[in-house]
Amino acid sequence: MSLDHLWNGWRAEYIGNAQSRSGTNGDSVFINILQSGLSDEETFIVHRSSTCFAILNSYPYASGHILVLPYREVANLEDLTTEETTDIWAVVTSATLALRASHNPDALNVGINLGAAAGGSISQHLHIHIVPRWNGDSNFMTSVASTRTLPEPLPLTASKIRNAWPKVKQ
Repeated sequence: MSLDHLWNGWRAEYIGNAQSRSGTNGDSVFINILQSGLSDEETFIVHRSSTCFAILNSYPYASGHILVLPYREVANLEDLTTEETTDIWAVVTSATLALRASHNPDALNVGINLGAAAGGSISQHLHIHIVPRWNGDSNFMTSVASTRTLPEPLPLTASKIRNAWPKVKQ
């Protein structure tokens, strides 16, 4: 049996910059964004709820890659309060609806990396990835040119998702 390898050379720079994803105070990049005083448009936050928020991934795997996370910095699912648990999954559900409306993907990946060894690059702040996928969307650029091709800029993606976010039923 042979083992094929997919080379993701671009990840070396990202992994090597792990310190830049935490502030000097030890808080996660997400806490630093929330405390930055910048607008949601500037930080690519696409939705806020009572205990959680949704933000575009700054290093997306595909256009529309959203992260859903609690405002409070916790590392594990069991660290969430009952309210946060209910709210985070409601926001994940709304995010999937928004992505289907805004980007018309063929499928979605929803996942959580719990702990650094699981691939959690910001493991101290639990976040759920929602990645839109299209049939035939795996392209060769990452493996042969250490490059990703994203068809739209983050501000446009954020605007499309905000406009498609389901309205709260009264």
